[in-house]
Amino acid sequence: MTEETCPLCGRTLGDVNVDRHHLVPKTFKGKEQFFVHKICHRKIHSVFTERELLQKYHTWAALQGHPDIHVFIAWVARKPAAFYATTATSNKKKAR
Repeated sequence: MTEETCPLCGRTLGDVNVDRHHLVPKTFKGKEQFFVHKICHRKIHSVFTERELLQKYHTWAALQGHPDIHVFIAWVARKPAAFYATTATSNKKKAR
């Protein structure tokens, strides 16, 4: 990974706690994958359903523009690249 950056938060990826994210979910035949921090990947999937990702949040700009993700990015921007903590599922998603 070396100097590659996370397309969600913009921090350097590093070599640990890295996942791959499909902007169009695999469930809906998405093929293109992007390396992201594991914590960023978990946050995306804790906030959105796969259908929401398909219909509205299938670009980095759309994801970054969502208020919950925007707050998360501001928080995680101060963390080192290898930082990881569990991500709680949002109440909005639990209610579905």
